[in-house]
Amino acid sequence: MFWKSAIAIILAIVMAVLTHSALATIATFFVAMIVVVIFEGVRVVPQQNAWVIERLGKYFRTLEPGLNLIVPFIDRVAYRHMLKEIPLDIAEQVCITKDNTQLAVDGIIYYQISDPKLASYGSSDYVLAISQLAQTALRSEIGKMELDRTFESRDEINHRVVSVLDEAGRTWGIKVLRYEIKSLTPPEAILRAMQAQITAEREKRAVIAKSEGQRQQEINIADGDKQAKVLESEGDKQAQVNRAQGEAQAISLVADATASAVKVVASAIASEGGMNAANLKIAQLYVEAFGNLAKTGNTMIVPANLTDVAGMVATAMTVMDRTKTGQAATK
Repeated sequence: MFWKSAIAIILAIVMAVLTHSALATIATFFVAMIVVVIFEGVRVVPQQNAWVIERLGKYFRTLEPGLNLIVPFIDRVAYRHMLKEIPLDIAEQVCITKDNTQLAVDGIIYYQISDPKLASYGSSDYVLAISQLAQTALRSEIGKMELDRTFESRDEINHRVVSVLDEAGRTWGIKVLRYEIKSLTPPEAILRAMQAQITAEREKRAVIAKSEGQRQQEINIADGDKQAKVLESEGDKQAQVNRAQGEAQAISLVADATASAVKVVASAIASEGGMNAANLKIAQLYVEAFGNLAKTGNTMIVPANLTDVAGMVATAMTVMDRTKTGQAATK
């Protein structure tokens, strides 16, 4: 404002030197001051911004986005705030866990100015204040947990830090939206121990998986052998049943054929001339049997009277007559 007024005065002096006219000098000065007033009295605030106006050194009002008018020489823009969500890196720090283990932790805060007036006058440096408070709250939360739990409870730690920061940020006109831990780094010795533990756990799982696989393999093999033996025994059983049924059917067929043959022979003998034919057949078989004895073996059984073929035939026919008589009596 003052340097713009100085420029207006300089322009008036230059005009006075050039024209040597008081009227031209005054007119130039007034025109220059009008331009200065217009430039100083009109303020265009960008979207998602808020400007704090002080009147004579005291807070007067906050300009909203758009065209705004202020009183030159009396009002001034004291603070300019961005209302967008702002990320803020939190420097890495060493925290001590509940089991006395050092842990290097860093994070990031996302905050937003909710009250431009409080952000201007509530703290001399709200960014420094919120970053220091975030580190303090983080150390406090890490100190309540053991090392193993810190890796599993990131969301819980983030939530508690946000609660602490949001409560404190209300007096500074700041709303903390979220806090995120970027990294948790234990000492090198702890890392090696953790890696060894992870390796041992993986080897344990591998051994268990291998033993389970072998057990399942043995079960499958035993089950397969069992099923094979059952199927084999079922096959043997079915084969024996089929064989027995075949033999039974064969015996039945042979018996039926024999019975039929006997009936035919008996019918033939009972017919006219049948007895003579039977005598002739028996004599023929008798002769053929004695003729084959010498061919089939070294020992020969000779009847007492080789010429008594008729007696042998008569004996056979006597047996047949008795059989026939017994059958007739039975009927």
